[in-house]
Amino acid sequence: MTFLTALGVLAGAALAGAAPAGAVQADTAVAPGVSYEEFDIQAAKGLTHAHLLTVDLNDPHVRLDLLYPGAVAARAPVSHLADAAGAVAGVNGDFFNIDETQHPGVQATGATVGPAIAHGVALKYAVPKGQRFGPSLPPGTDTREVFGMGVDRRARLDHLTLLGSVRTPEGQLALGGFNQYALPVNSVGAFTSRWGTVSRVRATCGTDTIRAAPCSTDTYEVTVRNGRVVSASGTPGSGGIADGTTVLVGREEGARQLRKLATGEQVTVRHRMVASSSKIPYRFALGGYPVLRGGQPLSGLDAKTAAVRTAVGIANGGRRVLLLAVDGAPAYNTGLTIAEVADEMRTLGSQDAFSLDGGGSTTLVARKPGATAVSVRNHPSGGAERPVPNGIGVFSAP
Repeated sequence: MTFLTALGVLAGAALAGAAPAGAVQADTAVAPGVSYEEFDIQAAKGLTHAHLLTVDLNDPHVRLDLLYPGAVAARAPVSHLADAAGAVAGVNGDFFNIDETQHPGVQATGATVGPAIAHGVALKYAVPKGQRFGPSLPPGTDTREVFGMGVDRRARLDHLTLLGSVRTPEGQLALGGFNQYALPVNSVGAFTSRWGTVSRVRATCGTDTIRAAPCSTDTYEVTVRNGRVVSASGTPGSGGIADGTTVLVGREEGARQLRKLATGEQVTVRHRMVASSSKIPYRFALGGYPVLRGGQPLSGLDAKTAAVRTAVGIANGGRRVLLLAVDGAPAYNTGLTIAEVADEMRTLGSQDAFSLDGGGSTTLVARKPGATAVSVRNHPSGGAERPVPNGIGVFSAP
């Protein structure tokens, strides 16, 4: 991972002094069913420049999937995530736990705010709304919102619900979290090998409404291997979790329930994530928040704060996907407001649209004709690619 990050910084450094493209350019084929273009947008705060990938899911050789570095609590540049997975193009994904200045001594996990599914496998669930990073959510939305592609190959917006339980000799406990950097107060969360090696302490810091609230002093951790308790600790640990092992982390009432378990006792942990509206399983999904539904911008979208943005739009009943990244070069980094993002996605033909992480995270990559590796097409606002925890990958099989 250190090697990947270093490569990303070097790659981004080459872009920092480059002049942004100013003229509108025609569509360029990236692969069959995948095209790239760039164009200017006259926004309220000035001229900005945009990069757009158009993905045709009617083409049976084209698909979308999650880009991620092999663990929930890990980060890498989008270009390296794409090349490692064999993607022909992609953009950065969800907002994430980028720092922990409010909890001195606690390690930032790098894990995302919302749910994540890759290759049809659930990786993580959503943190409480008050624990998220990123701009304010539109009214009526929360951290469970996702964009993704279903097993029916149609892209859609939905929100995911975690259905989980911990069955013990004393009874059944509700599972309040799954591989996430913040657990609800009084809950029990499950961590698996997909979490990674980062400390699990952050999961017990803050509250459901206040991210900066102190870390809980009432915690407990139980390790379950092959269905039985093998160890316990008064504080959350760190390090890799073996396959076939689940670490249960409890805070407050959740911790008190876990303290009842003894070594050797049988424990069964079950968890799955369900799409609340469509009920169709996702092939892949990631978090963010909706800005456009049914061709109409959501009410209450911010129309004042302009920034570099990344967004994804859905057209043609989920058969066409639009991936938009605003350029971060100095000549264009006035950016767009969230309200302008919604308007632009509608202008481009989207019926639904979803905002992803922006600012220094905004990155759009695509292969050039004849290339076997992607190139960064926008200019990241920080002068180099920022390592991120996930993204949307575009794949095209021969």
